[in-house]
Amino acid sequence: MPVPQLGPDPRLFPDPRGADEDGLVAWGGDLRPERLLAAYSLGIFPWPHEGMPLLWFSPEPRMVLPLRPIGVGGDGDGEAGPRISRRLARTLRQGHFEVRLDEDFDAVIAACASTPRPHEAGTWITEEMQTAYGRLHRLGFAHCAGAWRDGRLVGGIYGVSIGGTFCGESMFHRERDASKVALVTLAQHLASAGLDLFDAQLPTEHLASLGFREWSRDRYLDVLATSVARPTLRGPWSLGSTFSVAEEA
Repeated sequence: MPVPQLGPDPRLFPDPRGADEDGLVAWGGDLRPERLLAAYSLGIFPWPHEGMPLLWFSPEPRMVLPLRPIGVGGDGDGEAGPRISRRLARTLRQGHFEVRLDEDFDAVIAACASTPRPHEAGTWITEEMQTAYGRLHRLGFAHCAGAWRDGRLVGGIYGVSIGGTFCGESMFHRERDASKVALVTLAQHLASAGLDLFDAQLPTEHLASLGFREWSRDRYLDVLATSVARPTLRGPWSLGSTFSVAEEA
């Protein structure tokens, strides 16, 4: 079945439940804020591929971190928030990194684009993507958490907040555990602000070690539909309190 092309109306997307086996929903369109926000509200995100038109995905399964007990089927509904190992808890307590929210968003996304990754060549975070998400940041929908040490940005993560869901896009580290500290601190901030979900899109062992779990696309979309109907906590964000650290048993 052919993958549909997006039309001129930035709010209109095909039903993501009809995505192909790779999670591809549609192609074409642009990265205007209206289209990006419409996509995220439906569980869809852009994923550029070199030499191809702009592609839009909704993968199966989905990697998510519930920030509060959700209770929509599946295992582990009573668990919420990040999983913190003893070693990571020690790093957090020792304060090796200072985490700042929404400081130098452009530097965080540029670092995500330029940091080499194992088994990957190049980056999907094109200059066009950086410009588009920078625009969303200035509108109060895109946010970042950066880990700083001795005045240097050494790790971080950025993503899009819509309703009660934060959709993580990418993260990087230049020092061990820097991105983990940024992610965990951000997740705790989101939970304290009353958000429902931290969406990380694609499954990885790294995310699983931090408490993210695989949900079916249908389950994710069911929860997302309720979550995005909540008011969006628009930026700029800041850390207003010190969070306690819960270790693994």
